Amino acid sequence: MSWLNLDGKTAVVTGGALGIGRAICDGFAECGAHVVVADVNFEGATQTVTELTSRFGGEHRAVNANVTSRQSVDDMIATAVDAFGRLDVLVNNAGINIPRLLMDPAGKEELTEDIWDKVVAVNQKGLFLCAQAAARQMVSSGAGGVIINVASESGMEGSEGQSVYAGTKAAAYTLTRSWAKELGRHGVRVVGVAPGILEATGLRSPEYERALAYTRGITVEQLRAGYEKVSIPLGRSGRLSEVADTVCFLASERAGYIHGTTVNISGGKTRV
Repeated sequence: MSWLNLDGKTAVVTGGALGIGRAICDGFAECGAHVVVADVNFEGATQTVTELTSRFGGEHRAVNANVTSRQSVDDMIATAVDAFGRLDVLVNNAGINIPRLLMDPAGKEELTEDIWDKVVAVNQKGLFLCAQAAARQMVSSGAGGVIINVASESGMEGSEGQSVYAGTKAAAYTLTRSWAKELGRHGVRVVGVAPGILEATGLRSPEYERALAYTRGITVEQLRAGYEKVSIPLGRSGRLSEVADTVCFLASERAGYIHGTTVNISGGKTRV
């Protein structure tokens, strides 16, 4: 039994096939939990489960989950309970980011209603649907549980060229606080994490960097160099594993009195 006592617990991680979500899946599996890897990329989720089993052992499941669909989310939670008899943790990690300007005189990368609706549907509506479905299960079981919302530091300070993304992440802070006030009486803790600049993953795609650089009036090379111009007192970017370690701690009984707050994981980052 590990210090965190997550052995045998069931954790659902949305967006678990890549990036932060994948690292969180690794962390839970290493701690002995059953991991339900939920992602619209079902092939990636299935591959993740194969690798979790190979590296850490245990039983895990892949779920083809669209967090913008109530039926898909309900099926995701049902799969977890049917497979392992319980739901202990939901990590609301699934999210997308499409850089756009509010107003672009050149008309190249301007925020449209379609893009607005798409980002809000995944990052904000998806957060709601998954939290609601998980809370219903946790409360009805009588065993309680933990809901962890993945926000972003940009949700507090805003982000040039990423206004809709930052707006949805700001919502994650207040939803976390509000749901904590509602669910605490039922034995369900609600907490958040807000990563800052992290090591690059496949989600930092060339298309994403091209669009973001354009919205800031710089080249992709200047954008990449700019990552180093941010003042991080610890002197480095964060590791995905450090986010995963924080999430696993917050999901554990060791964090039993942490509730209704969002933990900043940014190395003390400030703007110079």
